[in-house]
Amino acid sequence: MSNFSEAHWVSIIAMLGWLVLMAGAYRSHQIDTSKTIRMALIWASIFAAVVFVFSLID
Repeated sequence: MSNFSEAHWVSIIAMLGWLVLMAGAYRSHQIDTSKTIRMALIWASIFAAVVFVFSLID
């Protein structure tokens, strides 16, 4: 990690901050864990299907 510049560290810290804000906003809606896992799996399968279709086209 010695080749990371200061800009990289600032970007990583900013992304972690946005992740904390997003998680706090999501939790404020009080959505249960099973629904969260189900939505995450659905989105992951959608992205996997799109990647698969594009790999077939290429």
